[in-house]
Amino acid sequence: MNAFDKICKDIKEVKIQGARNVAIAATKALLLRNDPQAIMKLISLRPTEPALRNSIRLAMTDKDIKKGVKSALAHFDDAEKRITSIGAKRIEDGMTIYTHCHSSTVNNILIKAKQEGKKFTVHCTETRPLFQGRITAAALSKAGIPVHFYVDSAARIALKKADIMLIGADAITTTKIFNKIGSEMFSLTAKAYNVPIYVCTDSWKFDAQSIYGGEEEIEKRSAKEIWPNAPKKINIENFTFEKIDPKLIDAIISEIGVYGHTAFIEEAKKAYPWMFEKGMIPGRF
Repeated sequence: MNAFDKICKDIKEVKIQGARNVAIAATKALLLRNDPQAIMKLISLRPTEPALRNSIRLAMTDKDIKKGVKSALAHFDDAEKRITSIGAKRIEDGMTIYTHCHSSTVNNILIKAKQEGKKFTVHCTETRPLFQGRITAAALSKAGIPVHFYVDSAARIALKKADIMLIGADAITTTKIFNKIGSEMFSLTAKAYNVPIYVCTDSWKFDAQSIYGGEEEIEKRSAKEIWPNAPKKINIENFTFEKIDPKLIDAIISEIGVYGHTAFIEEAKKAYPWMFEKGMIPGRF
């Protein structure tokens, strides 16, 4: 297996996970192959993650692919530093923070707050069926942050005593925010307890195709991830993501600032006008 196919396989099998990491890996793969067929293959690996498409889009605007890839990758490093700094300011001494699944951005915010001397506790849920919540718990515990780990069905208990909810995002559209399955259910629970909800994300996760009438579909993965030897007549629904109503969230924390959903889109358009242009990737808007 060549290096390009290995990257594609690792993304498809979730060995490379997290929208940011997937986008970075796919962009680096352009240095191995950047013909139209290769580009479409990379896009098809995670069709619900605009960061991958936007990164490839920027990289391909430069005639020198090496410079284009370098520019795209530089964005992720710079954006992550800005989001981390902005997000850490939302963390206060004595807080209990709830998070679901694994977001490298959320983790970085919490670790930054810890490094600034703030003392707080994190409640996180396991995230069935691939248990990405364990990645979050392990990383935060290693950083010296007290962590309480809950099964997904105990999220109400985890949220009941939380002061704030921080989650990442896989995609943002004009009408919805997409994140790991369970995110809207837990957002509704947070609202019931008056827990503020912040989505922490790179603005490149905005899906501009939603402006032109298209919107992400919910990705479904293999039933075997949930129940490997299930009886044949049982239909297993393994939804990877779900749509969160933007009205549930208090704000989106990104490298361009802290804004409500509508204002976030307007600011993203000002910061990255190329992201809203049509026809920059074959087969896409």
